Amino acid sequence: MSSFTQIRSKKSTSVRFNPIKVLGAKLRLQALWNARGALDRSVDLFCTPLPGTRNRALRADMDGARLEMVAVPEGEVATYRWGSAQTDPLVVFSHGWSSYGLRASRWAHALRGAGYRVVSFDHLGHGRSSGKRATLPQFARTMVGVCEALGPVDTLIGHSLGGAAVATALAEGVAARRAILIAPAADPLAATARFARALGLPEYFQRDMEAEIGRREGVEMSHWQAHRMAPLIGTPALVIHDLQDAEVTWDEGERYARYWPQARLMSTHGLGHHRIVSDDHVIASGLAFLRGVPIGERVVSTQDLPFGLA
Repeated sequence: MSSFTQIRSKKSTSVRFNPIKVLGAKLRLQALWNARGALDRSVDLFCTPLPGTRNRALRADMDGARLEMVAVPEGEVATYRWGSAQTDPLVVFSHGWSSYGLRASRWAHALRGAGYRVVSFDHLGHGRSSGKRATLPQFARTMVGVCEALGPVDTLIGHSLGGAAVATALAEGVAARRAILIAPAADPLAATARFARALGLPEYFQRDMEAEIGRREGVEMSHWQAHRMAPLIGTPALVIHDLQDAEVTWDEGERYARYWPQARLMSTHGLGHHRIVSDDHVIASGLAFLRGVPIGERVVSTQDLPFGLA
């Protein structure tokens, strides 16, 4: 959300009020007389995709994809399918937070040219799928449900929170020959910290949010941290992350590569968090990885080092 000019001083300097900070101030005030209500509102905000997400998905070009709905235990999922030959190996693409399945279209056309059939989908609370809210474990559960409905999967590809969902699904038993994680989010606790900082919420409030989300999901949020999930995965993986990513920083991708037994890390420069998804060189590198070409570097470091140092 952008800030706006509210007051102009005598010296023609402007004081800019950020609506996010205003919302944070309202939450802090509400917490003084209704702590439970403020906490529930904060958690709901954290788990609600950004405004306009669905509209962007509905306006996006279908780009030759077939739209089919799939039922999962928590709702109806919109899937986008390229290719129909059941003998072609299947690639499933998982988008990130406040995004949509058709973001995979450039990958889909490249993969089709390489002989794959491709399915992407809108996570619950996103695009054409049902629901209003979403969480990382729900992202992973939705991916599991979609994979079970589609049959054997050759490769899973995920961007941002979708990358975390790929890792979580694999750690919990989904079978795939290969995985590609693009700018993957490695730490849900870091995500709540970013959210709390943006709203100016105190640390204790952040901790209460994490405890509440854990209560709703039935397991502590730390359970989904990359360094806990990645060691459980035997699938070879390529992690692609940009050094200038300002939204999910490079060290989160590095953490996956460090703790994932068969993962390699490819670092890019200047693509940020969003352009990396559709970059031609990134896609070409991903296809080379699927052909068995060694891409990126194996991260070799002691796990005693802080995250981000290899």
